[in-house]
Amino acid sequence: MHATLSTASVSRILGMSPARVRAVVRSGLCRPAGRGRRYAFSFSDLVVLRAANELFARRVPAARVYRALAALARELPDGGVRGLSGLRIYADGGSVVARQGAAAWRPEDGQTVFNFDVDDLAELVDADQAQHVPAEPAASGPTAQAVFERALVTEERDAEAAMDGYRRAIDLDPGFVDAYVNLGRLTHERGNPHEATRLYALALHRCPNDAVIHFNLALAVEDTLGPAFAVSHYARAVELDPDFADAHYNLAALCEELGRTSEAIRHLHTYKRLTRER
Repeated sequence: MHATLSTASVSRILGMSPARVRAVVRSGLCRPAGRGRRYAFSFSDLVVLRAANELFARRVPAARVYRALAALARELPDGGVRGLSGLRIYADGGSVVARQGAAAWRPEDGQTVFNFDVDDLAELVDADQAQHVPAEPAASGPTAQAVFERALVTEERDAEAAMDGYRRAIDLDPGFVDAYVNLGRLTHERGNPHEATRLYALALHRCPNDAVIHFNLALAVEDTLGPAFAVSHYARAVELDPDFADAHYNLAALCEELGRTSEAIRHLHTYKRLTRER
């Protein structure tokens, strides 16, 4: 049985940004255990997150990802996402098809998404915990996903190299939303909110209904154009994801600054309720 995994470990294994991992958790589709103030993910949690990540990688809007996985959870033979181990999920025309043993079903129509076996996740977990970086596919050249994954594991020790990697992933796949988001975050952290704003705007153009992108864009806009312009993106983030605690908190602070006291109180109360429940 695998040990529980931290958010950082899950992020490395799946090539999924930590912000995206937390967004899936906030959606209620993945319910990791708590370890102090941190999440502790099980292997079953990892399966759900990988399913979500494959959808995101194909630039399916976050709201549709959550609907597809929620439908899948309802349709599983054992009645919950914890029964995902051993499941195969793949695209069939315009639909998501789930197969388990001899049974196959469509959780939600109209989703052209992904194709993977969940059993190989165990090998990825073991490799990560042994501090091995997955090798790039031996093809004519690295894929955008492989370049992205290498950039992700490089972030903590060499931010500049990670940024170069995200740029390379974008060159290989101009529609790679998570690469824009991660590059924007690092760019903002290094003191260039104007460029971060541009990168987030490019991501939002490709995925307009993603709460995390609206939140990150609001952070950058707050540092460039000021609170009055940032409020709309924080508001959109909580509209798309009503349980986005950090967005409620930032929105409360800006509403207070702008003299919108009743809104500030409402969002602060929501933030306190959400963090108390967590």
